[in-house]
Amino acid sequence: MSGVSRWEPPVGTDVDKLKSYLATHHKTSKPSSDVPQIPKPKEQAGGASGVGESKIRAAHLLVKHRDSRRPSSRRQAQITRTKEDALEELRGHERRIRDENDPATLGSLAFEFSDCSSYSKSGDLGFFSRGMMQKEFEDAAFALAVGEMTGPVETASGVHLIQR
Repeated sequence: MSGVSRWEPPVGTDVDKLKSYLATHHKTSKPSSDVPQIPKPKEQAGGASGVGESKIRAAHLLVKHRDSRRPSSRRQAQITRTKEDALEELRGHERRIRDENDPATLGSLAFEFSDCSSYSKSGDLGFFSRGMMQKEFEDAAFALAVGEMTGPVETASGVHLIQR
């Protein structure tokens, strides 16, 4: 098992009707109270990182681009943005998260904008160990101390912000 979430609609499904239903019945302007809320990241203070830990818990916000390994998401059937556009979008999210005057958190932005199915849990991936994620993602996540957030991390899936 790769740990990658993937769902394809059954053969014969009217994808436009499905998208319309999901947009009408499963989209809210803010996360519900049963969705984990992820606080703003701490400034990197040289705290204990995940190095040496067997499992860590992290959340992320993924922005896919047309060269991603699966260039589609709940928001867009065929993603056409360039990698540069995806990075620009992700950097905009990063600026908002790091802005003390902006109430946005990684969790709230992941819920609204992430191209990963973990959006429904505010980007929370739960606990994972080495070997379960793509190497670039794993290395960045395990290097963080609890509460820290990366800058953009590029993987075959797209570009991510990762927070422990």
